Amino acid sequence: MRMPDMNEKATPPCVIVWFRNDLRLSDQPALMAAVASGLPVLCIYILETSDSLRPLGGAAKFWLHKSLASLDADLQKIGGSLNYFRGDARDIILRIAEDRPVAQVHWCRRYGAAEREIDSALKTALKDKSIDAHSHNGHLLYEPWQVRSKIGEPFKVFTPFWRAARSGEPPAPPLPAPVHVESASPVAGALTLEQLGLKPTQPDWSGGIDAEWTPGERGAADRLTFFLSHGVHGYGEGRNRPDLPSTSRLSPHLRFGEISVRQVFQAAQRAGEAGDAPVYDVDKFISEIGWREFSYALLYQFPHLAERNFQARFDAFPWAAPDSAALKAWQRGQTGYPIVDAGMRELWQTGYMHNRVRMIAASFLIKHLMVPWQIGEAWFWDTLVDADSANNAASWQWVAGSGADAAPYFRIFNPILQGEKFDPDGLYVKKYVPELAHLDARYIHKPWTAPALNLSAAGIILGKTYPHPLIDHDFARKRALDAFQSLNTSLADV
Repeated sequence: MRMPDMNEKATPPCVIVWFRNDLRLSDQPALMAAVASGLPVLCIYILETSDSLRPLGGAAKFWLHKSLASLDADLQKIGGSLNYFRGDARDIILRIAEDRPVAQVHWCRRYGAAEREIDSALKTALKDKSIDAHSHNGHLLYEPWQVRSKIGEPFKVFTPFWRAARSGEPPAPPLPAPVHVESASPVAGALTLEQLGLKPTQPDWSGGIDAEWTPGERGAADRLTFFLSHGVHGYGEGRNRPDLPSTSRLSPHLRFGEISVRQVFQAAQRAGEAGDAPVYDVDKFISEIGWREFSYALLYQFPHLAERNFQARFDAFPWAAPDSAALKAWQRGQTGYPIVDAGMRELWQTGYMHNRVRMIAASFLIKHLMVPWQIGEAWFWDTLVDADSANNAASWQWVAGSGADAAPYFRIFNPILQGEKFDPDGLYVKKYVPELAHLDARYIHKPWTAPALNLSAAGIILGKTYPHPLIDHDFARKRALDAFQSLNTSLADV
């Protein structure tokens, strides 16, 4: 063993900040706590490879690459830097602690069962080494265990959940960003961002997503500012219109924590209170934040939300026999129902789908094609840039009717009527299904009913340039209702 030189300075202890789904500087409680310690700060990101964790989908990986690059650039502006790793988080952090003295480790909490188990085991291991481990709330307005009924039980219905949440203590105000980070020396064995292998290569399908979005904290802040200046006006009604720019499109920024939900909540509230935005529209928008909170509360209480029916009676649902051709037609936007196809193509091209259309497309898969909702949830997980462990699963279960506070299982969206109501001029369809771009709006959502002359004038040959409907709506609706009837529950037609 080498004897230390008496003239050598001992390496000062550092504080580790483990970034996860909180890729920002402002309102980042783990980072602020580390800076407040007065010790050098080591900022790390770990691409975790534990078998217990669900691997990221392709679209999310692409976004993550861009977001990490943005975070690293922002850290460097204030004296810090981001160190990248891949592997088991516990092993990596303990290895860092063997390489240098570590006084504290800080991170923002996660709420899936596997993630909580990883964090708990790490806390125990760090405690055994006399290293302080601190977790913080950087992802939600309210912790899932904070919102309970009067008898202390978790809520299974959104309205009383949100009423109880809002009647308690208001969310903590957002924290400022640090003005300086004293960076600890780099870690031996750290990877480069490129070595994480997050970007698609063969083929590189990311061009549409790259053109559509600006990942990172600056992009998130700009998106929020634009929404509160423009999109929130008329949001209460316009949020259902995929042909209008009436939604916030903040979901991927929230999913990766490039902006905190507290920042969004506070900014929206202030806009309403100052009269800069209609109170009705602001309240509707804030209620969507509430749905996100509710989804995380469900995930916390029901860890298998993405795999199992929340309502066990749906386990007996008689799904149709597997049909790979029908599933592929849905995935590719070739169902013959234009509003469904537009949504699925928007998803493939941009990594995103308008929320109203998500419901229509999900309903079509589940109730027209009788495909288990888990298959659709998995497709969205892989293709959405905002694929979120709580929201994605809770939303699919809501449409299926198997979740908490779910849509009635007998509500079967009519894709023709939905298109006519929410895309009345067919602008959304024409954008993403260009082969129908010249069809009269009267027929845009049901091209098979258009006269031959209209189809010819629009350059459409059904079955060649655009498919016939994959399934007849009336037949599909009756089949689904008959299947739901087999669950021995009362039906009402809506």
